[in-house]
Amino acid sequence: MNKELRAQLESTTQHFKPSTKITILTGAGMSAESGIPTFRGKGGLWEKYDPEECATAEAMRERPWRVWEMHDELRQVLARHKPNPGHFAIAQLEELFENLVVITQNVDNYHQDAGSTRVLEMHGNAWRVRCTAEDRSWMDKTVPYPKLPPKCQCGADLRPDVVFFNEQLDRDVLNSAFGETVKADVFLVIGTSYVVVPAAYLPLMAKENGAVLININTEPTDIAAFADISILGRAGEILPKLVKMLKGKFGI
Repeated sequence: MNKELRAQLESTTQHFKPSTKITILTGAGMSAESGIPTFRGKGGLWEKYDPEECATAEAMRERPWRVWEMHDELRQVLARHKPNPGHFAIAQLEELFENLVVITQNVDNYHQDAGSTRVLEMHGNAWRVRCTAEDRSWMDKTVPYPKLPPKCQCGADLRPDVVFFNEQLDRDVLNSAFGETVKADVFLVIGTSYVVVPAAYLPLMAKENGAVLININTEPTDIAAFADISILGRAGEILPKLVKMLKGKFGI
């Protein structure tokens, strides 16, 4: 570990104590470290699929097979990969701090797979399906589906339980995310570019409500301008080191 990173992490640990309320916002960068291409990046799904044709409520009504063609491919990609050390480090942080919540823009379920239990999914979950007739949802890790679109037992089409373009975020999830943000003593932003709203509002909201804002990203972002501590690097390398330092601080 170089001197600059050690100093940044040591400075970070000074803001933590056993009662610290921690809120963590994660974005596509977390998934990218697991080998998942970002939707908009090189090799991403939007290079192959038109979002208007396969990621809107209208498309689900008119071309459900096309929606599921893209989504089934996404699920196959997710199944070939797994949580990275950053995901596991966040789960370890939850063991150290009972007042910790993860807000994620990702749909891969990797936080839960790594052991996190308090996760707010702003954009849904790629492994959850919802009946278009009964509006009930459940986890289903069938991959690939033998026939598209998959059907509910009632005979209706299933849809991915994710937020499509032109759909509103789940109000309960959004309200919970805002609530956890304004209560935070420490707010970590990890692997997000600060361009997708409303998630982009959360770091500034946390800062305005007195939180220490810590930014961890592989590339410079606009968040760095008002972060208290900004660390450039991979979450999978930085977060395990932070966990180790915090365990040492608390004698664990």
